[in-house]
Amino acid sequence: MTIMHTSQITGENVWKSADFGKDDSWIHQLTRDEIEALDNMLANLQARGAIFPDITKDDIDISAASNSLDAIVDELQNGRGFALLRGLPLDRYNDDQINTIYYAIGLYMGQPVSQNPKGDLLGQVMNVGDSSKKDTRVYETNLYLPYHSDPSDVVALLCIRKAKLGGMSSLVSAAAIYNEIISRQPELLGIFYSPFYYAHLGEDKMSPIFSFHDGKLSCRYLRQYIELGFEQMGIPLSRIEQEALDLFDNIMMAPEMRIDMMLEPGDIQFANNYAVLHSRTAFEDHSEHDQRRKKLRLWLKMESARKLAPDFPGRNGFSK
Repeated sequence: MTIMHTSQITGENVWKSADFGKDDSWIHQLTRDEIEALDNMLANLQARGAIFPDITKDDIDISAASNSLDAIVDELQNGRGFALLRGLPLDRYNDDQINTIYYAIGLYMGQPVSQNPKGDLLGQVMNVGDSSKKDTRVYETNLYLPYHSDPSDVVALLCIRKAKLGGMSSLVSAAAIYNEIISRQPELLGIFYSPFYYAHLGEDKMSPIFSFHDGKLSCRYLRQYIELGFEQMGIPLSRIEQEALDLFDNIMMAPEMRIDMMLEPGDIQFANNYAVLHSRTAFEDHSEHDQRRKKLRLWLKMESARKLAPDFPGRNGFSK
């Protein structure tokens, strides 16, 4: 077990909803020059017959947009842990062009990784699954999606279409949750540094919820996968472990802990999976399939990612 950090976390990665007020500095609006740079990059790729997924970082040139993208990368790694890139003009592109531009942005910032054993690099987040089946992924339904972290350094979501009603995106600071645990029940802190079974960690299987390493706090959480992981191992959660998870959930679900945002078409939300937990409210979809809520997801492995402790295994996507 790594050394337990017993004092309050400080820094920009500790935030609550009240810290923002009218502060929208986390939103980066694409400028006309930046959109032109993306259009020129797309034209150059198309002229060479290069489209998603058959492009590499060496194929792209979006230097005019690099300042904004570099600032987002720094915010993800050293700041609040999340950012929003706004204003991609989707109405001027077809689906292949949207995929190519979005993937190119991901390539500039990091390395897209597989989101399932099939090797998909762009995930479609839509209401297409059967919610009555236990193995249906929640993101494939219109149900409430609990706060969680994904198995990658960074997750990005591009909004293509909104739902008819609902579907609000929500983020919470892992460090703010940590500080509340210390304030309320510090005697439980050690439980969060102990290994838990996770159903989605593959061969690694075990990981603590919190890890403090090289000066940074990291978090991995999705209670459903923890409970399923213990069930798969045939080991019940102890009373003290359940108490710790209940405390985590109670803190995490408090309205004052989160920032909510309705992603508009053309918005790209980025979140550091070690610093921020993300969620989505339930929604009512349109009856027409081509009008249904749709998001495109990227999982990114980042060159600038934090160092992780040996007992907090990194995971970037799925092996084919």
